[in-house]
Amino acid sequence: MTLPVAIVGAGPVGLTTALGLAHYRVPFVLFEDEDRLSTETKAGTTLSRSLEIWRRFGVVSSVLRRSMRVDEIGDIDRQTNQPRQTVQLSVLARDTRFPFVINLPQQDMEPVLAEPVRGQLHLAHRLVRFEQNAGRVVLHFKTPHGEKTTEAAYLLGCDGGRSTVREQLGIAVAGVSLPVKYSLVDLEVDLDIANPRDYPYLAYFSDAQEWMILVRHPHCWRFLFPLPPEKEEPSAEELRDKVLSFIGEATNVRVIGKVIYQVHHRVATQWRRERVFLMGDAAHLITPMWALGINTGLLDCSNLCWRLAWYLRGWADERVLDAYEREQKPVALLGAGEMAESARRYVGKESDSVSKIAADDWGNACTRAMLGVRLDVDGRGDWSMVKYEREPVLRPGDRIPDWLLQSPAGGEVRLHDFTTDGFAALYFTDARRRPQIPENTSSALEHYLVSRWDAPLDSGLRERTLFDPGSAFERRVGCPAGTLLLVRPDEHIAAIEPISPDAAERLYADIVGKRPARQ
Repeated sequence: MTLPVAIVGAGPVGLTTALGLAHYRVPFVLFEDEDRLSTETKAGTTLSRSLEIWRRFGVVSSVLRRSMRVDEIGDIDRQTNQPRQTVQLSVLARDTRFPFVINLPQQDMEPVLAEPVRGQLHLAHRLVRFEQNAGRVVLHFKTPHGEKTTEAAYLLGCDGGRSTVREQLGIAVAGVSLPVKYSLVDLEVDLDIANPRDYPYLAYFSDAQEWMILVRHPHCWRFLFPLPPEKEEPSAEELRDKVLSFIGEATNVRVIGKVIYQVHHRVATQWRRERVFLMGDAAHLITPMWALGINTGLLDCSNLCWRLAWYLRGWADERVLDAYEREQKPVALLGAGEMAESARRYVGKESDSVSKIAADDWGNACTRAMLGVRLDVDGRGDWSMVKYEREPVLRPGDRIPDWLLQSPAGGEVRLHDFTTDGFAALYFTDARRRPQIPENTSSALEHYLVSRWDAPLDSGLRERTLFDPGSAFERRVGCPAGTLLLVRPDEHIAAIEPISPDAAERLYADIVGKRPARQ
């Protein structure tokens, strides 16, 4: 009997994890303690990297149909009402098929993510306790129909900042809860025609006294402010008036929702305990500046889902699971958390620490879209979330650009289409010389030649050649001819080295512990 993977928590991270496991054909079951999906006003902006993850997991088109797409992130000085340093996301058009971010509130996002996995979603199931036995986890739930017991191969705790899973494991959380709170208000107001404003759909109003974030959602306008620790919780009317003090007087303004929440930078000291993993807010609570909260959680989904699939299929040994925490924890602890705090200080004019990023348009956009994350894929500590220079040479751990190439059969293809289901070995070399490129005999690892010279019809390489006119992609990668890139299913580069016989399979085995399974 094959036990499913149990996911506890059906927020955006739990739902995306379910979509990821479904994509890799891993049996799963998803539990949520509430009797419905979220109705709270939170989680407004999703970044380009998260859209790439949702594309891989098959749901991005459904999300985009309901979203507001944003190609510019505004930075406005409140005193002068003039732009400071806007982020033009269109400069990323060669690197991603999503050179924009989207605005979609969580209460509208979750039903879209849930639709493909509703058959495995169990609402009103509150986790009471669990224990790990040999080869399984036994979970006990309280439901409207009494206590229910379920067995699972693994337990994924996606149950938020007050995680029951983390608490029952006894895992401590390190970090701080900041004294400042944030106040958020949703307004129904016409800023297009009746009260025209030309602000970007996502804009930060910087001010040393009091800053604001504006978010245009499909059905409302959202505004977020800091709330000083000594300040009493403002009324809806006070929040409305505060918005108008930033954007000017407007007619027919109606408050449709508000929420106050604490600001945190807290990270679990351990993300895995045997058959239990922590993900999303259960593993890290991050100030939601620059949309780094939910989007950092979606990186966890991208990293862990393929690892579980490889291990449960028997394609990998235990090392593939161990690497999840090593790669993702620094991103949350020292990357997203610190970047969010720097962003908060920048918009409040307390610090100019992010100006180095903003000095380069491409680096600024790549960083803000979360396309610049480099993971510590080899345990050397070489990771980063920031790109300071335009299109730097790629290194192991970088996300490979979703470059536009020509397919073997003719027509345009994007590179990420070749890593959607498995590893891809890319051989940058001359197709005219008939290099010895392995046949594609495993769905775990496929091999492709990348060449500015199209493969001759009699070469035997035609179906494995990606045509790179003018060597544009080779220049973007920054590797010399004769180089092999091994790319993982999450689109991060696992290794770069000169082409040699059996190199791709050797590198693959170093990562997962086994040679690729043959079809």
